[in-house]
Amino acid sequence: MRKLSQISILLALCLAGCGGNTDYSPKRTGYFRISLPERKYTSFVSACPFTFEYPDYALVLPDSTSRHPFWINIVFPRFRCNVYVSYLTLDTNLVAYTDECRKFVVEHEVKASAINEQQVVNRKERIYGMIYDIEGNAASNMQFYLTDSTRNFVRGALYFYAVPNKDSLEPVVNFVKQDINHIIQTFRWRSNSPTPSN
Repeated sequence: MRKLSQISILLALCLAGCGGNTDYSPKRTGYFRISLPERKYTSFVSACPFTFEYPDYALVLPDSTSRHPFWINIVFPRFRCNVYVSYLTLDTNLVAYTDECRKFVVEHEVKASAINEQQVVNRKERIYGMIYDIEGNAASNMQFYLTDSTRNFVRGALYFYAVPNKDSLEPVVNFVKQDINHIIQTFRWRSNSPTPSN
């Protein structure tokens, strides 16, 4: 009986020690800290009818799934994402191409929290286009097209190979978006490059 009372007292002390603070808030989900590389850019020059500068921690590879010779992928192995770049020649189909780009962007409205549009106008280099900055948990976080409005048309789309989660991906998404903006700012047409058939 004496042992039972000792256990009861010990149990009462333990329970008393657990009380007091009734304020409870769960800890927020934590994510690993991502160390981002220092930016250095390299010129992309090839048989393609365009050039640009891309970060040296990315690779520019031909698109092996396409029969088009000037379709490329800008691969960011460290971040598990690609910018798919497709090139087409223009005839009288500029409106059809821009409408198609818009349609690809609108497909992400279901998961996007916002889609911001920014016009690209560089009259000196004959570069015109649109950048679509897609916010939220969409599969593609950024898309764009560039054209000289008479002969050349380029479309780009950023995709990550990860579950779209804005909270965990946001630092990397913003970092890669800045690289894409640099690619667009340094983009130039090559006047004497060969033109493939579409």
